[in-house]
Amino acid sequence: MENLLLLLMSVLLGLLLKIPNGNGDPGRGRAPDLEELRRLGIGNVVNVPLYSDAPLGSYDFVVVGAGAAGCTLAARLSENPQWSVFLIEAGGVENIMHQVPLMAPSLQTTASNWGYLSQPQRHACRGMPDNRCSLPRGKVLGGTSSINYMIYNRGNRRDFDGWASAGNPGWSYAEVLPYFLRSESAQLQGLEQSPYHNHSGPLSVEDVRYRSRLAHAHVRAAQEAGHPRTDYNGESQLGVSYVQATTLKGRRHSAFRAYIEPIRKQRRNLHILTLARATRLLIDEATKSAYGVELLHQGRRHRVRARKEVILSAGAFNSPQLLMLSGIGPADNLKAIGVPLVHALPVGKRLYDHMTFCWGGRNTFLSSIGGVETLTFLKVPRARTPSTQPDIELVQVAGSLASDEGTALAKGANFRQEIYDKMYKELALRQQDHFTFLIMHFAPASVGRLWLHNRNPLEWPRIDPKYFSAPEDVEYLLEGIKEAIRISKMPALQSIGARLLERPVPGCESLAFASDDYWRCSIRTLSYTLHHQVATCRMGPASDPTAVVSPQLRVHGMRRLRVVDTSIIPVPPTAHTNAAAFMIGEKAADMIRSDWS
Repeated sequence: MENLLLLLMSVLLGLLLKIPNGNGDPGRGRAPDLEELRRLGIGNVVNVPLYSDAPLGSYDFVVVGAGAAGCTLAARLSENPQWSVFLIEAGGVENIMHQVPLMAPSLQTTASNWGYLSQPQRHACRGMPDNRCSLPRGKVLGGTSSINYMIYNRGNRRDFDGWASAGNPGWSYAEVLPYFLRSESAQLQGLEQSPYHNHSGPLSVEDVRYRSRLAHAHVRAAQEAGHPRTDYNGESQLGVSYVQATTLKGRRHSAFRAYIEPIRKQRRNLHILTLARATRLLIDEATKSAYGVELLHQGRRHRVRARKEVILSAGAFNSPQLLMLSGIGPADNLKAIGVPLVHALPVGKRLYDHMTFCWGGRNTFLSSIGGVETLTFLKVPRARTPSTQPDIELVQVAGSLASDEGTALAKGANFRQEIYDKMYKELALRQQDHFTFLIMHFAPASVGRLWLHNRNPLEWPRIDPKYFSAPEDVEYLLEGIKEAIRISKMPALQSIGARLLERPVPGCESLAFASDDYWRCSIRTLSYTLHHQVATCRMGPASDPTAVVSPQLRVHGMRRLRVVDTSIIPVPPTAHTNAAAFMIGEKAADMIRSDWS
């Protein structure tokens, strides 16, 4: 019955969301206009009007991208009734299926995901067609917060202290914690009096309402293995915890639901345009000042002017793309594609991402937030980081790629059909309980990059994360695998019959099962990424040759132009990036208010 229910919901989701999104993406159709969406019933399902404010000639602030940072920023700036704010989003509006946490995996295969793929990888993603990794990014009002797995994880205090010590004053842990708190409305059992949580912000953070017996068994097993219970958003990250989720009464609480929907009708100074594609910035080259944005909407080209600032909140791929299309970026790349250089900056020259490895055991049903139930933060023997900073995260998931009988999970992860057929299909047919650990390395040494192939604003940028180009990254995941296996052998998990799924990964059959070399091969095959790309518009002082924006998030060498999203994060954080995106939006709003007040 449970599998049938999930299948029916997946089919319904397909009917609701599988609309061609166009925009020149490979293999995609023409972008739907508002009338098409209404005809398909999306407006009726959402039960709110589609957001389509006809652009006026000018606004005080133009914000490009309505993800976590963009929604936060637009909502906060529009608190000043004297300021007009225009928020531009390339995607549409959430519908009821976005609010169902269980459906997170299925959302990866819809038009709410940009659907980016990496360049073919030499050392990773061998389980994917052409070794091209799936790189999910939200394309909807709410951004990636509307399609992700809703894990709320701020990071380690040493992350932010490191930003500050690298020449970014104002970004230490003590200085960013108030912005995390400002955004949060926590309903977490046992943490009601914690100074690390707030209960009055816009964004709901709560315990997941459904927990399988495996979740409880894993928390006990991790403790038996020596990992203490912890609040990973509190004093110490190290240890095991039930996941804290961005949900409200069991429903997804995206940036749209938290920041935009509650104030939309009251804020006449906030205009929002969905299904609109920003194509370039309007720049006065003589003064190097941004004064607006050019965009496409319903087949028409518009120019919208900004009296005070243009702010890019389009994410780790689209913000650098817009900068480069506008002549701000690496001189060699821009010359090669015929874009006149306005200002040379290392846009897209650095790209970091967290890689995970899917390790499965037998003995459970997908839970509330796409199956994620518990998190364990741990040190590994080869660690060179401080003793208080985790190196590996174990994301315990109830179920696996077999949980929906191959209808959405494997496709959303972009794994080849052979992977599903040989490893997971039998589990689905037997309907046997099983679970998965996603093993994530926080501080990869591999560094990728992003560039433009041509000057067409409707084509994807080229993205090469260069996963596992530093072999040590594989070794960290190997040590994480060994710890996950050790935890699985603790009495609490053994008591429910947990055991390793002894089915060799395709391509690794010649290696002794469970040997180190077998796991290394598996890591490079079953590698997967989780929406955590950073550093393509890296923050740093003007003296830093790798920096694109200043500590005030202003684009170096430019006027009236900022970047406010996770692309400014300078190094991989010890965290998922959704919580940080809200914090960045809150902090940027204060900096902008200070500048213009």
